Formats: sequence, C-alpha cells, structure tokens
Amino acid sequence: MMDIFEYFQNNWLLLLELTGGHILMVVCGLALALAVGVPLGMVCARNQKLGSWILAGANMIQVLPSLALLALLMLVFGLGFKTVVVGLFLYSLLPIIRNTAVGLQQVDKSIMEAGKGVGMSPLQMLLKVQFPLSLPFLMAGLRVAAVIAIGVATIAPLIGGEGLGREIYAGINYRNDTRIIAGAVPAALLAILADIFLGRLQKKLK
Repeated sequence: MMDIFEYFQNNWLLLLELTGGHILMVVCGLALALAVGVPLGMVCARNQKLGSWILAGANMIQVLPSLALLALLMLVFGLGFKTVVVGLFLYSLLPIIRNTAVGLQQVDKSIMEAGKGVGMSPLQMLLKVQFPLSLPFLMAGLRVAAVIAIGVATIAPLIGGEGLGREIYAGINYRNDTRIIAGAVPAALLAILADIFLGRLQKKLK
C-alpha cells in the first residue's frame, strides 16, 4: 500500500497529464456522438422504419469488441488520437440515439395537440416543445455513453493513443501492480464522477 501512495506522490504530474489526455479523448468522442446521435434520434422518433435500420446499425457497432473496432479504425485513420476519438464516437452513438428517440416519443400527446392548436409548425414543435421535454432522457443516454467511453479509452495506448491506459499497460508489461493501480484507480474515479455529475444534471432537467 505504501508503494502505491509513494508512486502517486512521485508521479502525480504525469498522472495528471494522462488524466487530462483521457478526459480530452472522451469529451471529443462524446461531442461528436451528440452532434450525430441527436439528429439520428430525431429521425428514429419520426420514422419508425428508417429508425429501426439506424438502431440496428448502432447496435452492430456496440456488439463489436472495442479492441477489434479500434484495430479496424486504425487501418483507416492510422495510429493516434484521431482513431481513438472516432472509436469512442461510434461506441457512444447507441445510447444517445436510442434515448433521444425514446424521449421524443414519450412527450405527452396533449402537449403536442396544444402546440398544434396555437399554430406551431412541425419544426417548431420539435425544437420548442418535444426536444426540451426529452432532455432528461437524452442526459440518461449521455450518462451511459460517458461511462462506456471512459472505459473504452483505457485501451487507447494499444493503437497509439494516450490516457490512463498507458499506465495500466505499462504495469502489465513490466508486471508492476503499482502502475496498474495508478492507471486503473483514476479511470474508475473518472467514470464514477461522470456518472454522478451527469446524474445530478439529469435530475435538474426533470
């Protein structure tokens, strides 16, 4: 136990840098997933036939093992940050698409009728009524996606990325339990903190 505390004390700057890189990869991946997933979720809510195809595609991506997906992406994008971000983006799509669609479909029909009664267009209804009311569902999807992305990002070093996974894999290669813990504990804390923060934000939107 003392070795672990000593390692943290002597290498806190490095661990802080790796944590920052980990967060940056996750935030970029989630931002892309929101930019693409929310519109796709809207399409799913309005067109069930097309929506089933979109969700099937997102499900297929989710089923692929993370290392296999990142290895395939590496063939296209090469090693490094870009490949990791694209992988995190793809893995984050399903919960965001699904929760956006469910949230839009759960809006009370009486509210929709009231909106139509005051002369709102379908686009106005979507942007001013349905989307704001569906935000708690979207936040629930983002919460799940964030936790998934933080976990997947730990394998980034295998394809030339940075982040806390660097310490974990260095520990595995050198059979150093202290380094494994030094990477795994901050990654786990990031996932827990992200879940708590987004959970509180979700409650405020209800």
